[in-house]
Amino acid sequence: MKIKYLALGLAACAFTAPVAAQEVTGNVALGSDYVFRGITQTDGGPAISGGFDVEAEGFHVGVWGSSVDFSDDTTMELDLYGGYAFSGAGFDYDIGVIYYAYPDSPSAGGDQNFVEFYGGIGRSFGPVGWDAKLSYSPEFYGETGQAWYLETGLGMEVFDGISVDGRIGASRFDDVPGADYEDYQLGVSGTVFGNVGWDLRYHDLSDGGDESLVVTFSQSFGD
Repeated sequence: MKIKYLALGLAACAFTAPVAAQEVTGNVALGSDYVFRGITQTDGGPAISGGFDVEAEGFHVGVWGSSVDFSDDTTMELDLYGGYAFSGAGFDYDIGVIYYAYPDSPSAGGDQNFVEFYGGIGRSFGPVGWDAKLSYSPEFYGETGQAWYLETGLGMEVFDGISVDGRIGASRFDDVPGADYEDYQLGVSGTVFGNVGWDLRYHDLSDGGDESLVVTFSQSFGD
């Protein structure tokens, strides 16, 4: 819970910074599924999501929510996050913390809620963009103990306004033997009508989980 209040505190600090130094953006999206690290969060059904972000002098805070379906009474995921982005030696960096909350979870004590700390790095090599990110949770979803997630990906624009990308991620669970797995995704994305984003993405898992093809339409505002 301390991390939750930390994220809220960072958000309060951002809103009290000089208005001219702030950049406020928002987003809404509708997808045919919500897939998190290769696993559906909506039982294969559609999801609606949205949030907003505030950035000032490299610091950023935000909130994002999505519909979920865990085959119980849980219907919503709410994420609070904050971090700091900077550049050096030709690379871009981002460090921060995310608190994942499920406000209407029927789980006693809220043990579905968890926090992650992350560090990311990225760089452009001509037309190709590369990034990698390591996330660590001291007590992952369902109070399953320490968990790590390492991901990396490449992306590039292949036509005017059309981009392709590929990603791979590895989930590791210190206290759950045999639960480790890898996830893969390939996507193509672009925009229509000026600022409506679209994304078509294929997901697969290393442990024999279900493959999925997800289409998402999104709208950003404020940037």
